Amino acid sequence: MSLIDLTANDAKPLRPSRKKPFFPVKEELNDYLIKHGRAINLPCGYNDLFRFNYAVPLRDKAGNDTYWETVSYDSREWDYLRESLVRIYAALKTEGDLSFTEQLDVARIDFCGFGNSQPFRIRIVNKFNDNYDHYYIKPIDASRVYGLELEHLLSPNRITFLANKDTLVEEHIPGIPGDVFIEQHMHKPDANPIRLAKEFVKFNERCFVRLLGDMRAYNFIVNITPDIEDVQYRIRAIDFDQQSYEGRRNLYLPQFFKENFPFVQTAQKYLNKSSIAQYQAEERTLIAFRIKSSRARIKELLDILRDDIIAPDHKVKQLSEELAEYFNQPTFLRCTTMGQLIESQLKQTLRKSQLLTSQGIY
Repeated sequence: MSLIDLTANDAKPLRPSRKKPFFPVKEELNDYLIKHGRAINLPCGYNDLFRFNYAVPLRDKAGNDTYWETVSYDSREWDYLRESLVRIYAALKTEGDLSFTEQLDVARIDFCGFGNSQPFRIRIVNKFNDNYDHYYIKPIDASRVYGLELEHLLSPNRITFLANKDTLVEEHIPGIPGDVFIEQHMHKPDANPIRLAKEFVKFNERCFVRLLGDMRAYNFIVNITPDIEDVQYRIRAIDFDQQSYEGRRNLYLPQFFKENFPFVQTAQKYLNKSSIAQYQAEERTLIAFRIKSSRARIKELLDILRDDIIAPDHKVKQLSEELAEYFNQPTFLRCTTMGQLIESQLKQTLRKSQLLTSQGIY
């Protein structure tokens, strides 16, 4: 796999499925979530937030429309939701310690009808100093739960989320949206294109190894961290709806989306094939370290995922055929679920790791 050969007109435009169905959380997955502190009783759910009276478009600081609307409720409904949403924030941030909730309030509730999950964004404010934070409430979807958990276990990023019946609660992941980064930050004089190109290669590899799809620029963020005499970059996925759902292999490689082409151009300009191969190997090694350190939990999750249905049969068949052809590895053709494909993909991409060779992928 190389970024070097990709050109602007290299492939047909990639578009994930317009409407992905929601897959239920089966009993085994729910038991896993309970065991690992992910599933708790919540004071309100996703559907409760739809009892708003009206909505007004939300504009950004420059006065431009966003995809969000700020929603309003009658006073009785608002009082109930305020208390419930503050309690959810406490569960998310302080393990349910309510001693801090008196200084917290709900400043705003926004709704986004664009996209698959149609989330509500909750803004929590500290009444003492006006500092605010956000979290999201979405309809629960098994594939998204698997995506969040795999991100937590296999990526360099920890993820906090809670699940309950029909509701998924996710923490806000701070950073600069990828499309905004391209427009406003990528070409600044103090940007370091070499380090940015390196991080994009590593991010591209992370997505492919664990089969996370649809990483167009607005579905990931970029964090900039000052370092000795320069800066470091970290690209983080923020949307996990497309965890192992699509049938086309290229949908799991961010390099093939036209929205990400400025990152690809930067990699083409500043990296050679040897450097790309080095950074890919570095990322695979880090993933292997994470598997080794969380082997039991990853095995537990994959055992559940192996028999779960998170994509239609024809997509599983298409992806198994494309991966088998890409790796020249017919074992992919024996996979009948996306969970089996993820397991085979991990074994295939990490098979050279000395950390895992003696004991298997988990």
